[in-house]
Amino acid sequence: MIDKLSSILTDVKFIPGDRFCWSPKEQTISYLPDNTEEDGSWALLHESGHAALNHLVYTTDYELLRMEIEAWEKAKEIANKLNIQISEEHIQDCLDSYRDWLYSRSICPKCKVKTLQNDHQNVYSCFNCHACWQVSPSRFCRSYRSLKENDQVILI
Repeated sequence: MIDKLSSILTDVKFIPGDRFCWSPKEQTISYLPDNTEEDGSWALLHESGHAALNHLVYTTDYELLRMEIEAWEKAKEIANKLNIQISEEHIQDCLDSYRDWLYSRSICPKCKVKTLQNDHQNVYSCFNCHACWQVSPSRFCRSYRSLKENDQVILI
């Protein structure tokens, strides 16, 4: 599959790695070389979707979710060219992990109201109790929230 994808994405390098990942800076897709499972092929197609769309960086959680949806749509187009069918259930399971992550970051640590992210990256504020908190910039870690209260930072 790497050879076929390389002929479609001529400016992208495919390199073995410890996870499936698109690097816009390096113009590379890393992949698990020993993964022969069907979902491994789908992950490779998904990262190829990011590359084909030239996804760069995101500034908000919502933008990341939008990019993930776009990458899966592009992955389906690429898969069709290769006569591969990606399971819609698999796609929705992957997107659900992002939706769950986004939801957990948006819950106010003080009053538990669901909020929206501010324009500032990684900062949320509550419409109800006016608490402000910061979340980790990493999408690969547990959703921790830092709440500043009485000049102390509380990790939640």
